Amino acid sequence: MPVFIDSHAHLADPAFDPDRESVIERARSAGARAIICVGESIDAAGRARTIATKHPDFVWFSAGVHPHDASGFDPSRDGDAIRELIQLGAVAIGECGLDAHYDHSPRDLQRRAFSEQLSLALELERPVIVHTRDAEADTRAMITEAGSAGVRGVLHCYTGSHALAEAALSVGWYVSFSGIVTFKKWEDDTLVQLVPDDRILVESDAPYLAPAPNRGKRNESAWVAATVARVANVRRVGTEAFGRQVTANAARLFALRLSP
Repeated sequence: MPVFIDSHAHLADPAFDPDRESVIERARSAGARAIICVGESIDAAGRARTIATKHPDFVWFSAGVHPHDASGFDPSRDGDAIRELIQLGAVAIGECGLDAHYDHSPRDLQRRAFSEQLSLALELERPVIVHTRDAEADTRAMITEAGSAGVRGVLHCYTGSHALAEAALSVGWYVSFSGIVTFKKWEDDTLVQLVPDDRILVESDAPYLAPAPNRGKRNESAWVAATVARVANVRRVGTEAFGRQVTANAARLFALRLSP
């Protein structure tokens, strides 16, 4: 059974209210060494912190504002809230970024909110967790500038172009793959292969995007094991060795103290 770190899960989502503790224990039993509970809003980050407090050295949390909610982003209010959550133990800023697919917030406000959070990542010396969809040109420009200034980060649940992935890698960033790579419609194994061994992560994005054979169900961290197996196969490496690699990579990026 491979070990792994689920580098992106929305454990604070109400979908897990009925059985969150069981979900976390199933992840442990499946080989998870840690879970990053993502705070995609200030409220979600507060709930994520509560979950992490109950599971020290296994669940960690992040704090940020998703691009869907960028129209309500207040640099002073939300910036101070993120700073406070970092002091309370948040290991990353995000989920933040750009989404021109749904356009739930105007694109100029998305860019402003993303820019502010990239600046916070630099100020607070924390990595940033980035969502990008149909916004490659802006994402590339913004993460290249931030990365060149010293911001570290990860493109989460990545399904974009090789060019954007390579731009992120060129400034020392990471690329994370989800259960999407197990779907029948997935056709870009070369993207999975181009990421260097020391820069690749895996994630659930739970409760979304359950990998095969559980596609369509509520996703959970335990099922990252299927993604590990699929990515290892594509990269022609052993599943256990790949699991150890992604565990080391996530622990390095998020500065995690893993329990023995």
